[in-house]
Amino acid sequence: MQVIACIKQVPDTTQVQIDPVTNTLVREGIPFIVNPYDTHALEESLRLRDRLGLKAVALSMGPPNAEATLRKALALGVDRAILCSDRAFGGADTLATSKVLAAALRRLAAEEEVGLVLCGKQTIDGDTAQVGPGIASRLGFSQLTLVDRIEHFDPIKRIIRVRRKLEGRHEIVEAPLPAVLTVVRELNRPRYPTVPLRLAAHGAQVELWNNEVLQLDPQGIGLKGSPTWVSKIFSPQRDQGEILGDGVNDPDGTARLLIEKLLAKDLINV
Repeated sequence: MQVIACIKQVPDTTQVQIDPVTNTLVREGIPFIVNPYDTHALEESLRLRDRLGLKAVALSMGPPNAEATLRKALALGVDRAILCSDRAFGGADTLATSKVLAAALRRLAAEEEVGLVLCGKQTIDGDTAQVGPGIASRLGFSQLTLVDRIEHFDPIKRIIRVRRKLEGRHEIVEAPLPAVLTVVRELNRPRYPTVPLRLAAHGAQVELWNNEVLQLDPQGIGLKGSPTWVSKIFSPQRDQGEILGDGVNDPDGTARLLIEKLLAKDLINV
């Protein structure tokens, strides 16, 4: 049985800048990293492999330079790394991206059973949290989101039980395999690569699957197959704040000033 970690190369958002003329991201000179949430998905795939003898596979879609991201996965110990890369995949929104990744997963499942697909809950460049659920919907897999603990995993009985991190509470859910999990940071602490694995990763093969391999309709993938697109990117603009009254010495008067301001802006009704 295979456990697949879907990972993505993203720009380091601590150094992202926006072109004031074009309102687009300035990508020149920006370092790329593995999406932080995906590192936890990758770590969990390795833990399941180590504990249960499953095969851990890292899967990504991106430009050719995303190979570096998959080499990092190889340095951590995955058994196989696959990059879906083709000009036909470029410009994809989450719908088109999930279509390509689902096709790659079907191809993997034709070779050996795919029991579990792990994704980060979202990416730091898009923040949509849509790709994981999109993959599950396309493949008809059980869908478990916001997972912060795998309580039980039985590949023989084909059952998984997880804990989901919800707002102010947790939820325990059991579902049949195969399943897609989107995970949060609390799931685990990612390991560091060892020196031997890091050296081995330089010579290891990253498989390239283009559209000749996946054979998807060009009209349904990439920019052509994306019903949504980014029309504008801009830095959020905030009005300067205003300090009202003296909340320490005159709290009642300050409260009245605040109410008057809110009434004037029609933000509350009395």
